[in-house]
Amino acid sequence: MSEAAVHPLEALERALHEERRALLEHDVDALLVSTQAKLVALRQAEAVSVAAGDSQRVIALSELNQANGALLARRRREVNWSLRHLGRLDADSVYDASGQSGAKPQARCLGVG
Repeated sequence: MSEAAVHPLEALERALHEERRALLEHDVDALLVSTQAKLVALRQAEAVSVAAGDSQRVIALSELNQANGALLARRRREVNWSLRHLGRLDADSVYDASGQSGAKPQARCLGVG
């Protein structure tokens, strides 16, 4: 079966599994590719009518997408933790509640030379 003949839900499922693999393997390039494929498949799936028998599959794909989102949030927390311990601050953390730049990045000595 050619790639053009793949049902949008099948393409979406493949992209979601690739996204999960990329997240688990910390593969940034694969994550970018799979996220783009997911968005394309999602647009295609939205454009076609879903058969009544596909409702369970759509629910399962939604749950897989939510699980990937939770894993992505976990990865983001890990990166933020690492940046904080390296003396770097995430862009979100340099602004106070009024939107003013409040926190100042701090340099840390990571070792003795």
